[in-house]
Amino acid sequence: MDRTALYWTARGDDINCHLCPRECIVSPGLTGACGVRKNSSGRLVSLNYGWACVAVDPVEKKPLYHWRPGTRILSLGTIGCNLFCPFCQNYHLSRSQSHEGLSWTNPSDVLRLLQDHDAPSVAFTYNEPTVWYEFVRETSLLLKREEKGVVLVTNGYISRKPLEDLIPLVDAMNVDLKGFSDSTYSMLGGTLAPVLDTIRTAFERSVHVEITHLVVPGINDSIEEFRQLVRWIADLSEGIPLHISRYFPAYRWPLPPTPIPSIRVREEIASELLENVYSGNLQSRNDTLCPVCGEVLVERGDPYRVRVHLSEDGTCPRCKTHRGIVM
Repeated sequence: MDRTALYWTARGDDINCHLCPRECIVSPGLTGACGVRKNSSGRLVSLNYGWACVAVDPVEKKPLYHWRPGTRILSLGTIGCNLFCPFCQNYHLSRSQSHEGLSWTNPSDVLRLLQDHDAPSVAFTYNEPTVWYEFVRETSLLLKREEKGVVLVTNGYISRKPLEDLIPLVDAMNVDLKGFSDSTYSMLGGTLAPVLDTIRTAFERSVHVEITHLVVPGINDSIEEFRQLVRWIADLSEGIPLHISRYFPAYRWPLPPTPIPSIRVREEIASELLENVYSGNLQSRNDTLCPVCGEVLVERGDPYRVRVHLSEDGTCPRCKTHRGIVM
């Protein structure tokens, strides 16, 4: 069932979509760059509304390390994306325009699935959730009424008005900050400023924010650009967790995996300015320690087998320092 989309205006027979900074002009019968918003007889419709793939994951897999650690989260994804990353790990969803393999799901179904799996939160993830805007918004309204958690795992490439309208419904975000220059984002079909605006807006509205940076050889492997990225995050807040992840060949990018020393160097650089730096796609410990007394607050020997040693109020059990972890 196609659902009339939000954030568009008619321009003669064409439609101007205002959901993301692309501002697509969509001709009759065609879709925007995301592949899931179509000009159908003079109205913009969402082609992915209600079509979902569903899984139950550890919240750490999103990754979120400082938000409800050790809990399970219901993960929902669909088709479509508004960036074109040649290294996309979920290209079978992001670049698809088919509902094959997806199940029809309405917002009340999501609430039932939460209850069935005894999960306190939902993550909109796998593909870009902002191009699933109408379903995400309606489902989140229902979830908030039931006091359930709402998480976006997003590229952050969304226009200001849709972002402002969605932010009050979101508890936590992991934003994929793919680089720190327009030249890097131009390779992916976007620009940097809207992503930074999303991160800043979410943080200032008290959404819990964590950032992932996937280091891809030939795309964003400039050390100087990475230093700029870290400085920008630190200026916003030294406490924002940064996940530095290793790339593996996928989709249309055949270069070898990111060298492990390249990840380690970035960990050292980031740790000079940020309090919470973690590595992803590596066999390494990502424990969270108390910055004052060194107590292990969250153990992650295997990242998805977690032991939490925090007090109920989220403080260190030894020295009572607050680490900024949401329980």
